[in-house]
Amino acid sequence: MQKRRLGRSDLLVAPLTLGTMTYGEQTGEADAFAILDRAVDAGINLLDMAEMYPVPPRRETQGATETIVGAWLKQHGRRDEVLLATKVCGRSGNDWFRDDGAPTRLTRPQIVEAVEKSLRRLGTDHIDLYQIHWPDRVTSAWGTVPARFKPFAPAADETAIGETAAVFADLMRAGKIGQFGLSNESPYGLMRFLDAAERGIGPRPVSVQNAYSLVNRTWEGGLAEIALREEIGLLPYSSLAQGYLTGKYLCGALPARSRKALFNRLQRYEKPHADAAIAAYVDLADDFGADPVSFALAFALNQPTVASVIIGPSAPDQLDSNLAALHLAWTAEMQAAVDDLHQRFGNPCP
Repeated sequence: MQKRRLGRSDLLVAPLTLGTMTYGEQTGEADAFAILDRAVDAGINLLDMAEMYPVPPRRETQGATETIVGAWLKQHGRRDEVLLATKVCGRSGNDWFRDDGAPTRLTRPQIVEAVEKSLRRLGTDHIDLYQIHWPDRVTSAWGTVPARFKPFAPAADETAIGETAAVFADLMRAGKIGQFGLSNESPYGLMRFLDAAERGIGPRPVSVQNAYSLVNRTWEGGLAEIALREEIGLLPYSSLAQGYLTGKYLCGALPARSRKALFNRLQRYEKPHADAAIAAYVDLADDFGADPVSFALAFALNQPTVASVIIGPSAPDQLDSNLAALHLAWTAEMQAAVDDLHQRFGNPCP
């Protein structure tokens, strides 16, 4: 795979990134190892994790994903072939991440604790890309870029962005992390972190990991211009809309062992008009003679500012269908057709 530069950093990443959030819950260690081997053999070199994973987040399984990836690295000795990306939790009421039982916040002690634990679970001395999973501040909606703004009241104990940014600068100087990235971030947050970097307080973010798909193009409303001008790479997640854009849930279908059947956590893709939009995009893929998986991923792969599309196969055979997207030639006609549907449906799944 031809590598792409991640932001202004020296990290070169394949066009597909391997997401691992099912490891330790939906995906057992043996299947995880098989997926990791096949993905790296195929040329994928960025592995994306989080201290919160696997999903759904639970006290009993927290950290299992990083532990599995760490075990794979130890057993297979492929650390020099991959870049490791993981994330620290933003604001939440969950009390099982920190040793003192505190709810998660982006304070210095919590970030330092989180990165040290991730390093131990992964069995490595540095993390190539360390990301904020979601902001410490209260936002309008999860993902921070809603289709419609909802008023909110800032919390009294929000950690200042400059204070958080300074911690990441120290971690980079200490060699614990290589580069700094954001996730589920808004134009406001991204610009504040860039401002902190320009004032010498924190590192410059090289990437933003936000949801981006045929049914959620909110990234394009404000973040895309910032990313283009500031050379920041988008690492889109859920480009298959958590499986909905494969067509497997059409007409109320509920495949056994699917994420919806197991956890029923896909409400982001079950909002008004989502069904009609998803069906239209699946039909459009068929009109072009393309598999819906390849079509949806190829859309994301060929949009401006996208550095690498995160895929999340939970079984080895799903990886093959994801990799096929690299061989689908994205045409101007395809782009015009999806833009036409977007004009009709907008962003039903922000």
